[in-house]
Amino acid sequence: AADDDPNLHLIKARQGEMQVRGYSVAPLFAMAKGKMPYDAELAAKLANNLKVLQNVDIGSAWAPGTGKDKYPGKTTALPEIWSTYPKVAEAGKEYDKAVDALAEVAGNGLDQLRAKIGDVGQGCKGCHDDFREKE
Repeated sequence: AADDDPNLHLIKARQGEMQVRGYSVAPLFAMAKGKMPYDAELAAKLANNLKVLQNVDIGSAWAPGTGKDKYPGKTTALPEIWSTYPKVAEAGKEYDKAVDALAEVAGNGLDQLRAKIGDVGQGCKGCHDDFREKE
């Protein structure tokens, strides 16, 4: 019966979207840190993946009442997402600006990637620091 809980489907949807983001951003961070060789074509593709994800509207997956207070062990989303709104939306806008800037230059060389990837990381932290349970 627990699997039929529609809120669990919402939680899984947003976690899936975050996994796709991680799939795209992790190699970009690795390239910037010198942990994998810089590949201009791959960097451009991955940065554009992040940009495409900005257009995926999963806002409904962030329904009130789907935080870790109600679903411990199923999500790390803190209830502050909903109680301090629109703070989380502002953090999302900063992330979006950083992704846009990165997508413009990611394939133009390692120095350009390094110049913009930090802002993407800060954009991620903008939500994760305040709205996600610390791991």
